[in-house]
Amino acid sequence: MASFLGSTMEYYDFFIYGTAAALVFPQLFFPGGDPAIAAIASFATFGVAYIARPLGGLVMGHFGDRLGRKNVLLVTLMIMGLASLAIGVLPTFESIGIWATVLLVVARLAQGFSAGAESAGASSLTIEHSPEGRRGFFTSFVMMGYAAGMVLSTVVFIPIAALPEEDLMSWGWRIPFLLSIFVLAIAFYVRTKLDETPVFEEEVAEAGAVKKLPAGEVLKYQGLDVFRVLLMSAFSVMQTIFTVFGLSYAVDHGGFERTDILTVNAVAVGLSMVFMPFAGKLSDRIGRKPLMLTAMIGCSVAIFLYFLALGTGNIWLVFAASFLFMTVLYSGFNGVWTSFFGELFAAPVRYTGMAMGNQLGLMVAGFGPMIGGMLLGAGTFGWVPVAIFGCVVALIAAVACFSARETAHTPIAELGEPYLKGTGRI
Repeated sequence: MASFLGSTMEYYDFFIYGTAAALVFPQLFFPGGDPAIAAIASFATFGVAYIARPLGGLVMGHFGDRLGRKNVLLVTLMIMGLASLAIGVLPTFESIGIWATVLLVVARLAQGFSAGAESAGASSLTIEHSPEGRRGFFTSFVMMGYAAGMVLSTVVFIPIAALPEEDLMSWGWRIPFLLSIFVLAIAFYVRTKLDETPVFEEEVAEAGAVKKLPAGEVLKYQGLDVFRVLLMSAFSVMQTIFTVFGLSYAVDHGGFERTDILTVNAVAVGLSMVFMPFAGKLSDRIGRKPLMLTAMIGCSVAIFLYFLALGTGNIWLVFAASFLFMTVLYSGFNGVWTSFFGELFAAPVRYTGMAMGNQLGLMVAGFGPMIGGMLLGAGTFGWVPVAIFGCVVALIAAVACFSARETAHTPIAELGEPYLKGTGRI
């Protein structure tokens, strides 16, 4: 529950920014000139958070592996909550000119720093609290929080997006950011009630097990696993193409109403909350890699179906394609990576190793909407280069996944075999 609520808070804040970047920020913080250039600039501020994510993962992962998972996760919540509240009260370009854009970027960097530490910390915490044989199921709740946060952010934005243009642009867009205070309060309260993980307490009790520089240790013994996680994490570009670029494309080029596409996205991602724990549970039985590879290869096909559906103007076809793409196939990745990535690393370097690889790979995902805007061509099939880009990234991720160790049935004390052998612990 602590992981679920914390992730809900983090991703609610993260995705209200993505929605605003697609719908209102081009006019509020990048006015004048070509609307397409303004949209690309707005998407760039969405992506800028992904530059800060590796730094957040490295810094907070360091303290998470040295001082414990619980307290670090409380800090990440506070950073994200305060950054979102700050965006909600920012003056716009019309009021203070370029400084509005600068302050927006600073707040977005703070969001990225926080998010960079969240998923690895929540995953490490949940893996280490889970009973043997059920780590995949329990850890899937981390990304159920992602789905809940994304749905919550979209549901909040639906009535906001339906406001008259003048109200939306003057005060309406601020409401979703200000409402994050309620999610923050609930998540913070639940996390204060947590115990530190038994696995970390055992590491503390073992002389020399807690390392002064976990990043150096993980790169020395498990650098290849960090690189694998980096490549697999880049697959998340499918998610940002769908939630951010796809939203903008559907409104600007597909002729759909903002509220209709927001509703489709909310329902498709909301239904994944059923599929993700199913995928996690199934991975406990048949392994992590089969689910991950199915998702990566399947989404390489489904992304083309999604954009074809957007070109039909039929909202029901768009929903069917979104259901296949995000609800079914992508859940095979989203419900499993939180356990798989963490299980690749030994306990003394788990938080750091997972955070480093995951957040470096997510930089590709963060700039996915901006890259999509740059690749977008003219005409009915101008989206094809965008889909090919997503497909290439997915296939590279699949190769990295295929080369990784299967971890589903490995006892928790034996996870991170290269590290354990290198340090003489086995």
